[in-house]
Amino acid sequence: MCGIIGFTGKQPAKDILIDGLAKLEYRGYDSAGIALLNDDDTLIIKKKAGRVDDLRQLCSDKDYTSTCGIGHTRWATHGGVTDVNAHPHKCGNVALIHNGIIENYGEIVREFGLQDKLISETDTEVVAALLDTLYDGDPIYTIRKAVKKIAGSFALCIMFSDKPGVIYAVRNVSPMVAAYSDEGAIIASDLTAVISFSKEYFVVPEYHILTLSETGIKVEDMKGNVVTPQMLEITWDITAAQKGGYPHFMLKEIYEQPEALRNTITPRIVNSLPDFTEDGIDDEVFKNCQNITVVACGTAMHAGMIGKAMIESELKIPVNVEIASEFRYKEPLIDDKTLVIVTSQSGETIDTLEALRLAKRCGSKVLSIVNVKGSTIARESDYVFYTHAGPEIAVASTKAYSVQMAAMYLIGCRIGLVKGIYTEDRAKEFVKQLLGVIPVIEETLEQANKVKAVANFIKMAPDAFFIGRGIDYTLSLEAALKLKEISYVHAEAYAAGELKHGTIALITENVPVIALATQDAVYGKVISNIREVKARGAYVILISMDEKVEDADICNKHIRIPKQDGLFTVFSAAVILQLIAYYTSDAKGLDVDKPRNLAKSVTVE
Repeated sequence: MCGIIGFTGKQPAKDILIDGLAKLEYRGYDSAGIALLNDDDTLIIKKKAGRVDDLRQLCSDKDYTSTCGIGHTRWATHGGVTDVNAHPHKCGNVALIHNGIIENYGEIVREFGLQDKLISETDTEVVAALLDTLYDGDPIYTIRKAVKKIAGSFALCIMFSDKPGVIYAVRNVSPMVAAYSDEGAIIASDLTAVISFSKEYFVVPEYHILTLSETGIKVEDMKGNVVTPQMLEITWDITAAQKGGYPHFMLKEIYEQPEALRNTITPRIVNSLPDFTEDGIDDEVFKNCQNITVVACGTAMHAGMIGKAMIESELKIPVNVEIASEFRYKEPLIDDKTLVIVTSQSGETIDTLEALRLAKRCGSKVLSIVNVKGSTIARESDYVFYTHAGPEIAVASTKAYSVQMAAMYLIGCRIGLVKGIYTEDRAKEFVKQLLGVIPVIEETLEQANKVKAVANFIKMAPDAFFIGRGIDYTLSLEAALKLKEISYVHAEAYAAGELKHGTIALITENVPVIALATQDAVYGKVISNIREVKARGAYVILISMDEKVEDADICNKHIRIPKQDGLFTVFSAAVILQLIAYYTSDAKGLDVDKPRNLAKSVTVE
């Protein structure tokens, strides 16, 4: 959470910083600011509550020639959304930006008597004041002393007014990547701000101090030893992080799902069977596991629940799905016979990372499903399954969810094969059906106009409900999250059979009920539940594989997904549900890609 960028090189830094912040705005958009370091030892701070475009307007007053600067787009965690609380923060000789939370800021203020230096409500300004207080002319030595005093997560970019052309950086947990090209050195919280400068980058190691200058980037550990970082290559083009003619990133990413699934699934199919040799995932970890625990947050957790439904129904292996923020504060029932699967699009989700570390302390092997190479979760896992979704810019996850489900399905199929639960023929048939969801999704996307018409009704409702049974109910949980997070329509998901046990009291005249009926085994039961809500005046939107509904009175609108095996309907049904959320938000005139109070990557607790 929060986007940070720093640049020092041969070009004026202002536009580079602001353009970079525009690419990072999905990480936080409460306020934005830049600090420019001039050759005459002066620091210019420009910052404002609001969006990056507001900052751009603020900085249009004159040309700024400085070639060294830092920038920040904020998601408020400490202090209100105000100009004063916006980053960068300046104290004496120091200007800095920060992503993370300083847990012991109060102790630092008291120990060093910093009260009179502070004008904001933020924990970040305390670090600036601490650095200024400790500064003796040696930035590296000062940063080392300061970091020893700080508890919490942080990614810091720092400038000292008497060190023109130089940016210093250090981090713990909160992510940063850095790159160097002929134009100069750049550092950011996300690759989207780096790719226009270089296809090669490195992940900033924790508790290492970077010195960025026009001539290069020096990396040293806390003892002063120079370290050569591992260089990585960006495998997607800059156009992947642009809208490409779509009105919003979310819609673009919904339509990118067939390609994302193809890129994730096909490299792992050898002789029509799932094969993780290239991933370095040892079959022994599957042979030895007696149960599985999936740990994740939000949408990633919902993908894990789909995986649970598939694995338990197909393989009869117990699967437990845990919310990462709860898992890390309990004594989990896991051991060396448990395979722990942690899932995170960014690979930096703080609660998931801490859950991973707890699982390893308990003796479990950890397999991570992540989308970002070199991320902290990937580096600390025993095994990594990289999804190949490309950058996901919209805050509401769509294609990352689909590829996470596909990853769970592939893992489940491989486990079945390794344990002898699946024959090769059954595994090949499973793979064939999984690959078959790609053209099915492409066909499903042709229903967009019908979904748009449904959304125009939902936009007027204060509440909406999703119902289903079995795997449809599991999918409904994600659907409800999507609708409420971007359209602000209060939405809940209910197991259809539970309606009579209390929740049907919420059904009133014209309340939208989105009913999923894609599972043959419980189809009749779901239809009966639909009749119950319809009898109480609900406006029913039915999603099923029916060519047409026999009883026209059963629903107000029917959206059909192509015929397929019930185990695989989640992929095409998810697309319909994502489109419902998207078009509802768009119809309400909301900022689809940047919903209020949310940020893309949750790197603070």
